Amino acid sequence: MKDLGKPRATWIEVGEEHQAQRIDNFLLARLKGVPKSAVYRVLRRGEVRVNSGRVRPEYRLQAGDRVRLPPVRVSRGRATGGPAPLALPVLYEDDVLLAVNKPPGLAVHGGSGVSHGVIERLRAARPQERCLELVHRLDRDTSGVLLVARRRSALAALHRMLREGRVEKVYVAVVKGRWQGGERELRAGLHKYVTAHGERRVRVREDGMPAATRAKPIAVSEAFSLLELRLLTGRTHQIRVHLAHADHPIVGDDKYGDFALNRALAPAGARRLMLHARRIAFVHPVLGRWLELEAPLPDDLRRFVERHLALPADRF
Repeated sequence: MKDLGKPRATWIEVGEEHQAQRIDNFLLARLKGVPKSAVYRVLRRGEVRVNSGRVRPEYRLQAGDRVRLPPVRVSRGRATGGPAPLALPVLYEDDVLLAVNKPPGLAVHGGSGVSHGVIERLRAARPQERCLELVHRLDRDTSGVLLVARRRSALAALHRMLREGRVEKVYVAVVKGRWQGGERELRAGLHKYVTAHGERRVRVREDGMPAATRAKPIAVSEAFSLLELRLLTGRTHQIRVHLAHADHPIVGDDKYGDFALNRALAPAGARRLMLHARRIAFVHPVLGRWLELEAPLPDDLRRFVERHLALPADRF
């Protein structure tokens, strides 16, 4: 005899309005009252299925996908509170796009021990918005231009441009040591792996995914160099790993950097990864014109450069 009281999984067909949305964000919006940790747990265990197959949290939904929602327990305990609304400096905004200047130390989304990131807090600040989705990511300690889509059609178009290498992304970083050789390309295959402690890392490996970064020195001294970096491919931690592999780790990098140097520089203000997403440029997905968005250097990075590289503020 069937247990009529036993919770059952449900299936949902994805509509056009959710095209290109991440599966984790789709679930968080659907499973109100379910702890975020529980949502990610059922994803990891494969209890959520898309078209009968397992998916990772970053999977992008397609119109027509069939999503299996497992029975999950809704938290009835004391509310922990939603994300606090967040107002960031707006670099650009129109009907389909929003670009903000992300400060260092702020995760772009919740997960991995972070309750709420930029995107959740932007949604809290703009409850009338039907769609606010990250176009790309920045590491927690990386500052600079962060692009958000306000329409799913724009999100899908920009993701296509990113895959095809039609989005120009320029960073600046302070690295250890005197840069030699002028402007040059760093090419090395990158391989993702998980440490014994469950941390996701990347290392150079001959059979890794092809990756290329163009590095151009802006200012150099015996101890440090300020570089302009252009992503020719878009791999996880690409800039950080390429520079570490070239013996010029980014100052403040707590995964791939010079840890002794980082500790020594912390009292001088280098308490985080000295990497800044300076500029992003692309053809606007609706207007069809070339759009360039730029974020000024944050105060901590500016002060470090002025002090250690004697570079006047008007040079960068």
